[in-house]
Amino acid sequence: MLEDMSKDALFYNYYAQWIEVYKKDAIREATMAKYRMTQKWVEKLAPELKVCELTRTAYQKILNDYAKEHERQTTLDFHHQLKGAVMDAVDEGLIERDPTRKAIIKGKTPREKKIKYLNQFELHTLIADLDIKEEPNWDWFILLVAKTGMRFSEALAITPKDFDFGRQTLSISKTWDYKGKGGFLPTKNKSSVRKIQIDWQIVVKFSELIKGLPEDEPIFVGEEKIYNSTVNDALTRHCKACGISEISIHGLRHTHASLLLFAGVSIASVARRLGHASMTTTQKTYLHIIQELENKDVDLVMRTLSGL
Repeated sequence: MLEDMSKDALFYNYYAQWIEVYKKDAIREATMAKYRMTQKWVEKLAPELKVCELTRTAYQKILNDYAKEHERQTTLDFHHQLKGAVMDAVDEGLIERDPTRKAIIKGKTPREKKIKYLNQFELHTLIADLDIKEEPNWDWFILLVAKTGMRFSEALAITPKDFDFGRQTLSISKTWDYKGKGGFLPTKNKSSVRKIQIDWQIVVKFSELIKGLPEDEPIFVGEEKIYNSTVNDALTRHCKACGISEISIHGLRHTHASLLLFAGVSIASVARRLGHASMTTTQKTYLHIIQELENKDVDLVMRTLSGL
């Protein structure tokens, strides 16, 4: 049983202590921050609710109130983060019956999210505008992300040792803790550990760049703390200078995937290259592109059939 916790303890206090006991040092700091945010919401929505008062109705009310300001998927995540603590409270005898049973997940209608990406001409224009110097800089970083589709934290963690120029591959096996104190961290999921093919231009350019650099140290990380906004600002300046759509570093990842899909690369191959846990993630993210491709397929089918 959690220390000094009884049936009469306030639920948000129980949950806060549960997080410290079961989640601290067991999950990534970014995930821990989400649990703590959930705790703050519980305190806001049910400040006087005691553990013993957590009935199905009381729990459903918390979910309903949370859903008023959040989309359904966010509410589902909130429910999953609460449920672990609630089930432990049931096991400890603080709650008689499982109040999460048959919980109904509601939420606001999701806003249509249109991802931003560059077309092939715009990407070509951007790459031509990059100032590729002899020393690593953010323009080198932008080039690498555009050519590989890596996540921001993955690209920061790349070391010279990760390149295999003979086989034209790049190993992605870690991330960089740019939001915390720095240092290497595991990838987002097991599927994110991968080897991807790199084109000959990257091979030629980076084989020269990394000469003399420490093999096991990140290419783009120095002594100063790195912020996502710093790199986005550098990218925005190039976009403005070129007169093309302004996108973020994450938008370059979308650009990479979009161009591959339009080129006819299979969804399965794109999913593996991006390090998605499943093709479903890829399909959901790039649904509008896939629909455009399906429309082209219909035209191709009809032209083929009419020619028989």
